[in-house]
Amino acid sequence: MSHIFDFFFEIYREREIYLILLEALAFFFGIASVVYAKRENILVYPTGLVATLITMYIFFHDRLLGDMMINLYYSLMSIYGWWNWSRKKEGAAIVHITRTNLREKGIGFLLFLGAAGLNYFIYRIFDVEIGPTNYIDILTSGIFFTAMWYMAIKKLENWTLWILADTITVPLYASRGWGMLSLQYLIFTILAVQGYLEWKKRLDNSRQTS
Repeated sequence: MSHIFDFFFEIYREREIYLILLEALAFFFGIASVVYAKRENILVYPTGLVATLITMYIFFHDRLLGDMMINLYYSLMSIYGWWNWSRKKEGAAIVHITRTNLREKGIGFLLFLGAAGLNYFIYRIFDVEIGPTNYIDILTSGIFFTAMWYMAIKKLENWTLWILADTITVPLYASRGWGMLSLQYLIFTILAVQGYLEWKKRLDNSRQTS
């Protein structure tokens, strides 16, 4: 039992109290955001924005520049998604859950390449040594970027990408000793699976009634 406790909390023994509190807030709002996303509730964006802004500061403090840039993009995309989901015509929402078409798949792939490439050059610009785990960060950043855009335009495939990237991130963060962050992404993975099933059910129901 003590080994489990040490895994989750050892890293916090010498960490400033305010950073621990900020991480706890980011944890809470991050989980809330995914829960709202699963329910197709627009509160996914304000809660997610709080989480990403806090996380940006924490990653900047810890000099995790690639992760910080991912969360900057999350913040900007949250603003866009908030606007897009809130658009209505004659009182009805304009954006509905759909699958990606060939054009959107292509844009998603370009986003993946652009995000991964940008993060690589950020590491180079700031002269940060790139190790094996940093390359995994670069890979997941591209997946997360595309997933965030797909969510903003309500594409079912956003959940497939979240599941993939979250699954990779769980052992990555665990290997770094970030027990709480690893636990958070494990919860994200479970919620993403549930989100996929919920959105697919809604999409199938909408097709039957149209």
